[in-house]
Amino acid sequence: MTINLNKISKFFGNQRVLDSISFKAKPGDIVGILGPNGAGKSTMMKIITGFYSQNHGSVHVCGYDTQKNKLITQSKIGYLAEENPLYNNMYVIEFMKFICDVHKINYSKCADIILSTGLDTVKNKKIKTLSKGFKQRVGIAQAIIHNPDVIILDEPTSGLDPQQLIEIRKIITNIGKEKTVLLSSHIIQEIKAMCNRIIIINKGCIISDKPLNEFEGEIEEKFLELTK
Repeated sequence: MTINLNKISKFFGNQRVLDSISFKAKPGDIVGILGPNGAGKSTMMKIITGFYSQNHGSVHVCGYDTQKNKLITQSKIGYLAEENPLYNNMYVIEFMKFICDVHKINYSKCADIILSTGLDTVKNKKIKTLSKGFKQRVGIAQAIIHNPDVIILDEPTSGLDPQQLIEIRKIITNIGKEKTVLLSSHIIQEIKAMCNRIIIINKGCIISDKPLNEFEGEIEEKFLELTK
């Protein structure tokens, strides 16, 4: 398993944000984390990346404990936060070379990633001039350029127009053929379009966890119950 969460709990002050969360994921899994705003989705993802530390439980990425081997586990993760962390005054190709420098990898990686994420036509443009859809592509490109085993995408399709949605979906499903992908959303249609497994989370607890084809139309019903 590339991801193994065992009874993860997280508190902010006296508020319990995650309550004994456990699940595993392997290569080829595109796992959709579905839940209303405030359910704990982003907090869980930040714990896996090592940005937050859990109060209880353990997280293993590619067999390594994330608290005991933080640098190793972070090197095996590609992460796109909900707030896309881009340098708007940089050109796309310049930004990708900067990310190569961060990971200490050769610039030759840039060409393949730019092509696979559909950035070839905008690689010489400044990031601030791009549409939100292309900015999301840049965010995904920086997350995968170092060939990580685990890709974590927080609300990757939020606010995109229909055409960009289709293109981003293609990119994510292609990545998920060989990698372990976690992506969060509060939009059922996006989860169903990209994921082969769904975890529904609410108030810091897992409500359901099973392959998409086993839900048999239950997803909408379960989600509506959470948002009443």
